[in-house]
Amino acid sequence: MKVLFAASEGSPFVKTGGLGEVVGYLPRALKKQGVEARVVLPKYEGIDPFFKEKMEFQGDITVPVGWRNQYCGIYKLEHLGVTFYFLDNEYYFKRPGPYGYVDEGERFAYFSRAVLECLPLLDFTPQILHLHDWPTAVVSPLLQAHYGHKSFYQDMRTLLTIHNLHYQGVFPKEILGDLLSLGWDYFKADALEFYDQVNFLKGGIIFSDYLSTVSKTYAREIQTPFFGEGLDDLLRDRKDRLYGIINGIDYEIYDPMIDPEVFVPYRRSLSKKQANKVKLQEMLGLEQDKDAPLIAFVNRMVKQKGLDLILHVFDEIMSLGVQVAVLGTGDPRYEDFFRGAAFRYPGRVSASILFDDSLSRKIYAGSDMFLMPSLFEPCGLSQLIALRYASIPIVRETGGLGDTVKPYDEKIKEGNGFSFTNYNAHDMLHTINRAVTFYRDKKTWARIFLNALEGDYSWNRSAREYRDLYQLMLERR
Repeated sequence: MKVLFAASEGSPFVKTGGLGEVVGYLPRALKKQGVEARVVLPKYEGIDPFFKEKMEFQGDITVPVGWRNQYCGIYKLEHLGVTFYFLDNEYYFKRPGPYGYVDEGERFAYFSRAVLECLPLLDFTPQILHLHDWPTAVVSPLLQAHYGHKSFYQDMRTLLTIHNLHYQGVFPKEILGDLLSLGWDYFKADALEFYDQVNFLKGGIIFSDYLSTVSKTYAREIQTPFFGEGLDDLLRDRKDRLYGIINGIDYEIYDPMIDPEVFVPYRRSLSKKQANKVKLQEMLGLEQDKDAPLIAFVNRMVKQKGLDLILHVFDEIMSLGVQVAVLGTGDPRYEDFFRGAAFRYPGRVSASILFDDSLSRKIYAGSDMFLMPSLFEPCGLSQLIALRYASIPIVRETGGLGDTVKPYDEKIKEGNGFSFTNYNAHDMLHTINRAVTFYRDKKTWARIFLNALEGDYSWNRSAREYRDLYQLMLERR
């Protein structure tokens, strides 16, 4: 089984979020399942020179972008057992960062066309093109329109994974012919037209053979108007080809027993976790008290992450006798609030307004609870890392949060966290209070601590589900 991932980012070369994690780690797990998975990425300027020096030049081609003919250099690199291809064009990719440019439509129209053009030159002929989010979603309509009649491409199937439906790649309708070389017959409701513009993601949803998204709950949610971002009716039409597969985390990288950033290595020892808490409290300037419940928030400070709920009842949360450690950057309104909270609650609130992976590991290891009351969350990686470090998640039941965090049931002593359903600040406050109450019952908390460590959220589990989906795609030709 041969699969080629086409994406705009992939760890460790370029990563801005969960997409980069998936593309970086899932192919390695797929290889253990007998799937030959390779990856093609843009050759960005920001890729570490350490990797660039190891890339091997494979040749070059000319890529049609509307009326333009653009250069494309093809490079190859083996990394941790996975083959990565990089497509080079300095006009499009010799810039800081992967996104945020006015010609975004042209850049990824070029990349999508280049992916298809380069395939005959690779030492690898994929059976399935696994596309990721809007930057490569347009590969599917391009494949049908420009390559479907060629024997080399006829048996290729496409799978589009939607990591976040909010980002769709919507551009002026002139892009249809000017950049994609598609006729006006593609500018209609059952093709790429979207409110008199062109929508890359919509094109991928319609023309891809199968669709997936990053949790079972999110797959259901995006078929509703609230979560559907204007595409819910289309996703309902394709629900028989839409699968939800939860993301994973790398259990070798995220392992409190061997993580070099953890103060005191541990796995199933609650006392050693508390030792991490005391050292974290000292580092962050919090009162050193191993029995004080420490709640962490490590995430982007944006509305999606439920920060409006936290701000609305923050003083009530503090009245529960807890400590709070916050790490992240984002909207200045939220950043300023937490700076002020640290001033108002000295020794009880720590606000680290920065991105620091080392500190995040220490907070996961030293915190008792992890707060993630998201408005929406396609999958979420933070709660999976929290479970791995036994920082008990407190989440809203949406997307991947609902799929991975099971509320503790004191009657049967099962459940790995705490959750609430409605996007309501006082529902969240009640749930936090419930968690803190159980925390003060040492026997019960020890049970919840062990429950958190029992789940398997490694990439191996996700890879098995993707392997089965690939097999289904090939059987249903």
